Amino acid sequence: MTREIALPAPAGANAADQPRAGRPLPLLLTASAGCAMTIFDTNVTAVVLPAIGRDLGSGFQGTQWVVSAYVLCFAALLLPAGAIADRLGRRRVLLAGSVLFALASAGCAVAPSIALLCLARCALGGATAFLLAPALAVIGHAFHGEDARTWAFAIWGTVMGLVMVVAPVGGGAVAGLAGWRVAVGFEAPAALLLGLATLCWIPESRDDSRRPLDPPGILLFAGTMLGITWGLINGPAGGWTSASTLAGFAGGALSGLGFLRGERRRHRPMRDLTLFLLPRFVGAVLAMGAYAAAAQGMASLLPLYLQNGRGRDALGAGLGMLPFGFAMLVTPRLVPGLGRYLSGRALLSLGLLVTGGGDLIVAVAMAMPSSLLLGAGLAVIGIGGGLLNGETTRAIVGAIPRDRAGMASGISTTARFGGILIGFSLLGTIAAQTTRLAIATGGTPDGTLAGIGVDAGAAPDDLASLVAAGRWDVIARTIPPDGADRLIGALHRAYDTGFSAAMTVAGVLALVAAVAVAVLTKTPGRPAKLGSSPIRR
Repeated sequence: MTREIALPAPAGANAADQPRAGRPLPLLLTASAGCAMTIFDTNVTAVVLPAIGRDLGSGFQGTQWVVSAYVLCFAALLLPAGAIADRLGRRRVLLAGSVLFALASAGCAVAPSIALLCLARCALGGATAFLLAPALAVIGHAFHGEDARTWAFAIWGTVMGLVMVVAPVGGGAVAGLAGWRVAVGFEAPAALLLGLATLCWIPESRDDSRRPLDPPGILLFAGTMLGITWGLINGPAGGWTSASTLAGFAGGALSGLGFLRGERRRHRPMRDLTLFLLPRFVGAVLAMGAYAAAAQGMASLLPLYLQNGRGRDALGAGLGMLPFGFAMLVTPRLVPGLGRYLSGRALLSLGLLVTGGGDLIVAVAMAMPSSLLLGAGLAVIGIGGGLLNGETTRAIVGAIPRDRAGMASGISTTARFGGILIGFSLLGTIAAQTTRLAIATGGTPDGTLAGIGVDAGAAPDDLASLVAAGRWDVIARTIPPDGADRLIGALHRAYDTGFSAAMTVAGVLALVAAVAVAVLTKTPGRPAKLGSSPIRR
């Protein structure tokens, strides 16, 4: 039997705008599908990245930008997307986002080069911001009671977990049968179907106060994310002390300071800084960011490892992600029951502890290497992610009044995808840098590449780039036949070492975050009144 929840009229809406009486589930499923489109894309793209790199002749740095360009534009536009949805209407913006998402997906499918693909991915990330921010705001606005919100986000988490199961396997199967272009292009008709469902089931709602947009803040926030991402990705290839890398970090830091200063001076900022005076709110945001970096950032990297390090095809990599996705699907069903015995604070800390433990198990499995232990570690990460997925969002959204649901969704999803962006860039950089170091100083049986007879082959840095990109076919053509098997085996071990180091860092970060979240959320707190920041001068 479908559970009925009474939904009061949102501010600025009349009775005709309400969800159909006694039928909140279609509204919830439609809005959840809008959120899930983001997870669907990131999972499918992660599985087909090696095929993209081979087809377009890209190295590891280029494939990193395929993911990072998308997440960068997405994270940069989340806050303005929430503000625009609050101002113009969440249903209207969700419809526009669906159409833009479909067009950008089609552009990705026909991109002839890695540069144009990254540009199309930027457009897709921007479109997704205008898809996901209003979708999550719809849920926060419609389901506002404690019981209703708990139930709604449990369903939301189940939908997200289901997508994590289906997307890697489905994307891998389609890529194997028809190629990566069909796999990414499939998202276009799915987005159009989402737009149709929005017309049928989503009522209009908005914030009648119509807070103004903040173009300087939008640009400064985007500059912050771009600078940090550029520095992390460019560092291994261009050098950590190179002018380009240092300029990226410096530009990101200056933009961040400018963003914070500007938001403090605005009467109605995109992000109300008074909220960050609340320890419980900060703890929820930290939990979201740490979970995204340690679990979802890993989910974007692991298909690369399964294909380039373990020699699986796209479908095999998708199947290899099943323990993670299945655990993400099942665990949210347990959260409402656990909520009777554990506080929200305990669930956040427990989820991070489990996620960190899973990361460390995966790190050991990569170093051994062991497929059975790898699957077990992925399942543990999925359990931790399932505990955190809905709970972190519910904690963040619940800290802001209903009429600012767009701001809540913007902060929540910015923390999530900012965490994914920084986590993916950081973990990918650690994997590449450690692989390069292992190759140069001891990644072969006798400790040197020259000992295997690579006198006309690539230098260690060149080999590291090829290894990180999984270009074993190119490596095989550039090394002497004598000792080729030994060299390939040594390079595989170096690759394992690099990814094991990245997962170790992810695990440690999650465990440290668990302790910090427990401390920050130990005292109760109430949301500050928006627009009355004592820290603005």
